[in-house]
Amino acid sequence: MTIADESQRQIDVYIERLRRCLHGMRKEDAHEILAELRSHILDKAGDPMSSSAVASALAALGSPESLASEYLTDDLLSRAQATRSPWLILRSLFRWASLSLAGFFILLGSIVAYALGFVLAWAAALKVVHRQTVGLWSIPQPGGDTELTLHMGFAAPPTTGHELLGWWIIPLGLVVGLGLVFLTLHLDLWSIAQFRRSRALRVR
Repeated sequence: MTIADESQRQIDVYIERLRRCLHGMRKEDAHEILAELRSHILDKAGDPMSSSAVASALAALGSPESLASEYLTDDLLSRAQATRSPWLILRSLFRWASLSLAGFFILLGSIVAYALGFVLAWAAALKVVHRQTVGLWSIPQPGGDTELTLHMGFAAPPTTGHELLGWWIIPLGLVVGLGLVFLTLHLDLWSIAQFRRSRALRVR
């Protein structure tokens, strides 16, 4: 086997491992990535090819598994941007969180914000049905402190303290709750755009 044949075999093995790791991506996109990557490696390998140049080019790319993870993350983030689907955005944030600490904190903040927005909007809807038991309650605590608690009407209201908002919880819950969900959605999309812009894939 000649040096060129051995170098070509190294490239083929790397490309094949990457192809298997790109399972789940659209075939057209995966084919384009593999073709561009092969061209990139050949450019780096020089003419004539040498085993050391090919090995250096492959080492610079990292393992096929880690490179595929970057491509799959970028693909998912791209689809989340295009569709603006909350479910797809959360899926992409979970994948992003596996790559960086920034992604983890954005995912954590998004989950908290979405949950709070949903709870506030749900409290506004429940107030119509459970008007005596749903609301924001102020409950006195020992030592003169006061505790605020959002009661959702699934049990008897607190026996001490008083409800603060009354019917105002309906417009406030809808405006603040849905507004929080809407704002978080747009912040997620903005964060995804910034991440993709700042973290260009090593080969595109």
